[in-house]
Amino acid sequence: MEADPVKQVRRFNRAVTQRIGILTDNYLGRGRPWGESRLMFEIGLDGADVRQLRERLSLDSGYLSRLLRSLEAQGQIELRPSETDARVRRASLTRKGRSEWKLMEARSDGIARSLLAPLNETQRRRLLAAMSEVEHLLAASVIVIEAADPGSADARACIDAYVRELQGRFAGGFDPTRGPTASPADLRPPGGAFLVARLEGKPVGCIALKVVAAGIGEIKRMWVDPSMRGLSIATRLLSAVEQQALAMGIDTLKLDTNATQTEAIALYGRNGYRRIAAYNDNPYADLWFEKKIAAGQSKRSTSTRGKRR
Repeated sequence: MEADPVKQVRRFNRAVTQRIGILTDNYLGRGRPWGESRLMFEIGLDGADVRQLRERLSLDSGYLSRLLRSLEAQGQIELRPSETDARVRRASLTRKGRSEWKLMEARSDGIARSLLAPLNETQRRRLLAAMSEVEHLLAASVIVIEAADPGSADARACIDAYVRELQGRFAGGFDPTRGPTASPADLRPPGGAFLVARLEGKPVGCIALKVVAAGIGEIKRMWVDPSMRGLSIATRLLSAVEQQALAMGIDTLKLDTNATQTEAIALYGRNGYRRIAAYNDNPYADLWFEKKIAAGQSKRSTSTRGKRR
């Protein structure tokens, strides 16, 4: 009989927390709880913006403030306005904090070695492979997909990565200014929408929707960070843009793609997109697809926290 998945997850959590020693207020023998220690690791030798820390660790603002105040009182960190934006606070390790960080780093390495030491070589490889898979899938579970301004820094970062990838993939390169337009102005409501997938606040994927006629939308600029692929982020982005289209009164979605994009072609086929005749003169397109969508047909995954391609 298959194990209860909830009980299995809880059993795994208990085993890990006990084995790495985070159940006391003396993590790594340094007289502070795991939460403060984890925050020091995240600040690191280079420092970090408080906003970034909150996003990376998914911490409530009030709780994060308490942790920062405690570390500040201990003389481990200092908080100052960012040099680039006075509205943003930046946390940095003091000299005392840097010495403490290095000691904690060495002790943390020791715990990692103690996990591996009792195992033979085959067991070590299995454990490390399992850890890598768990880390990958846990990241998938906390991806957030949400609307973004197509002219924002996150959107530009995604589109720039998308363009670079196609330039490397297409034999003759790729010029985004050729063919049908997909400028930021085209992708803002009411004429369009832009969605970004984020992991710990960092953009790892995107998809855009452009209204081309009454009730008809076109999918544009779909991209997923290569390190995030294989985790169904693309499927979630597709579902999210379908929900967005429905909310905008669109019941037909179209898209074009290049024959070299075999993964994308397979994705569209799995999700109900059918081949149609060419509907535009995009010089990079070899294949054209269409899907009729209806309320309740697409999975709702647009902005659920805790839910990667």
